[in-house]
Amino acid sequence: MTIEMSENEKLIADLIRENPFISQQELSEAVGLSMSSIANIISGLIKKEYILGKAYVLNETNPIICIGGANVDRKFYAKHVITHETSNPVKSSTSVGGVARNIAENLGRLGEEVILLSARGNDSEWKEIYDLSSPFMNLEHVAAFEHSSTGSYTAVLDKNGDLSIAVADMDIYENITPELLIKNSHILRKAKCVIADLNCPSETIDFLCSFTSKHHIPLAIIPVSVPKMNRLPKSLNAVSWLIVNKDETETYMNMIMNDKKDWEEAVKKWLKLGVKNVIVTNGSKGVMAGVENGEIYYFPAIETPKVVDVTGAGDSFCSGVIYSWLQKKELDHIIKSGLVNAHKTIMSKYTVRQELSQKQFILDMEEM
Repeated sequence: MTIEMSENEKLIADLIRENPFISQQELSEAVGLSMSSIANIISGLIKKEYILGKAYVLNETNPIICIGGANVDRKFYAKHVITHETSNPVKSSTSVGGVARNIAENLGRLGEEVILLSARGNDSEWKEIYDLSSPFMNLEHVAAFEHSSTGSYTAVLDKNGDLSIAVADMDIYENITPELLIKNSHILRKAKCVIADLNCPSETIDFLCSFTSKHHIPLAIIPVSVPKMNRLPKSLNAVSWLIVNKDETETYMNMIMNDKKDWEEAVKKWLKLGVKNVIVTNGSKGVMAGVENGEIYYFPAIETPKVVDVTGAGDSFCSGVIYSWLQKKELDHIIKSGLVNAHKTIMSKYTVRQELSQKQFILDMEEM
């Protein structure tokens, strides 16, 4: 039975609806009530289940929930051809990254309501991530762990902008356990889609497969690297989308993709494991997609005349795909969305391009 809201509760709920990140101080100033009165009203709204927890997520909302990495990216750009076993002159930059976080920012910039579930340390790296990410996603459910370092990723790019080597300190993500997700199950149940990267331990991916199946929530899994492919479950029946690259596919399937025939065969193998929709990306050669009815489609990449930085392009592709899929677009539009977002990101020096918005994305799609 629904419990009626008082006039003050309706007023506060409306303000939270307009800005889920509004503070109690801001609410107090907006309605002319004391801080203690605001706290009591919010407590009442939580008890009546009109909002969920201290993040003030309205019970009527259905956010996209991204689960996985949120780390600091350090990039070193080689000025000349890289010579091994000696010092190389570089330019450097620092930004925030992590597959789940990058996807969350892309979707947040596109106007989606996004919650990030992750793990972090109590350090300056997390403060940097928080400051740059909070305008685009809810970070209230990122769990803090003492005596642990926030995740970091360091990449060395050659003079052409291609990745030469990368190193990652991702131990913190072993704390994204099923127990952590169970604590947030009231949020998970409201999701219109769950996106998980393979920074999550294998038992967490297994839990998500079970949980999303039980609650009929779409699940997208995004691998992060070849070494973590063994975290995929043996059955992918719960997975609505798997977006995986050539190297990750070759490793998991124990095969070599020499030509289009091998590429198509790889897509068929993924579909046989139960995944409803799969995309195998292959850099400048484009992507191959397989759908639930067994049909397979090839899409060429968009030619990019000037590559500035490939970092983040894969996450931008995944974001474009899932964004358009949730809008129930046709497959060619869905894939084009990913390709366009990746194309624009490659031409940007940022991991998530700064000009991205719902309006800009529509213009980008029309341009292509």
